[in-house]
Amino acid sequence: MEICTFFLRALVFLSFLFSSISAFDAPTITFEEGFSRLFGDDNLVISPNGKSANLTLNRYTGSGFISSDAYQNGFFSAAIKLPKGHSAGVVVAFYLSNGDVYLKNHDELDFEFLGNRRGREWRIQTNVYGNGSTDHGREERYLLPFDPAADFHTYSILWDAKHIIFYIDDVPIREVVRVEAMGLDYPSKPMYLYATIWDGSGWATENGKYKANYKYSPFIAQFKDLVLVGCQSSSTDCTGTDFEMSIADYNIMTRQKRAGMRRFRERNMLYTMCYDIIRYPITFPECEIDSAERQTFWDWGDSKIVMPPKPRSSKSSKRKSRSTGTTTYNGPRVF
Repeated sequence: MEICTFFLRALVFLSFLFSSISAFDAPTITFEEGFSRLFGDDNLVISPNGKSANLTLNRYTGSGFISSDAYQNGFFSAAIKLPKGHSAGVVVAFYLSNGDVYLKNHDELDFEFLGNRRGREWRIQTNVYGNGSTDHGREERYLLPFDPAADFHTYSILWDAKHIIFYIDDVPIREVVRVEAMGLDYPSKPMYLYATIWDGSGWATENGKYKANYKYSPFIAQFKDLVLVGCQSSSTDCTGTDFEMSIADYNIMTRQKRAGMRRFRERNMLYTMCYDIIRYPITFPECEIDSAERQTFWDWGDSKIVMPPKPRSSKSSKRKSRSTGTTTYNGPRVF
């Protein structure tokens, strides 16, 4: 059984390794062609050819950059290599937002990479906020079938009027299809693309139990293969750009892509608001409930209370989280 589990995990890893080699047909740009410095001064280092940038967090400051223009929609992507070693409390973020423009009703789409103690896995969280809807955030959290600090992997967000897709390499891990009942909760205002690294000690690692330890600094996140494809907010006619995006491979969910997304979620998803019946007794309108996925998630998901508590037994008590009392996760689940 252990041998079978090993080979299954190896196959999952190899599938992501090979998928990372193939990329969507989207043009990359240099830093100067599409981005500006946000904060961090010397903690943001741009390569001489402008094709990559390093973001550093030390005891003095984090760092970040921002797209030079806001976008009405688009495909946004970067190859990212996360900090190695002990990274508890560290947050690396790659996201779209208009929070600096709409202070009370902003939109946001996030990849948040949450650091961990040495020897523990990074976790990735995706968020979808529309019109300031952070009080009922559409959060999901996952582990990865590879070490994101060992090599570059590509993380992408597709956002248009129909749907939102989060990709890791060319595998979709989450799709949010716009439905009428979402109303203004669906992000619809122009957003900028951000990349940042910062100290999230208050919540990032086991709900703040483990803080950033600067004896392990500097923490360096590397970015390259930057992609900005979409209609800029200053554009008066987006017809051509919208058409090109509509037929692009990253905008089309094939049967193969949906199967890959289902496999990823079954094996790596730690939390989703769709199955959190304690926080959200009324299911979000865009959630497509998969009964098998929901049951396996209830069996081993973590991070939030996701189902009513069961009577404690000697067997179940061994699976309780030390930090929250909820079910914990102990490695990629293999089916």
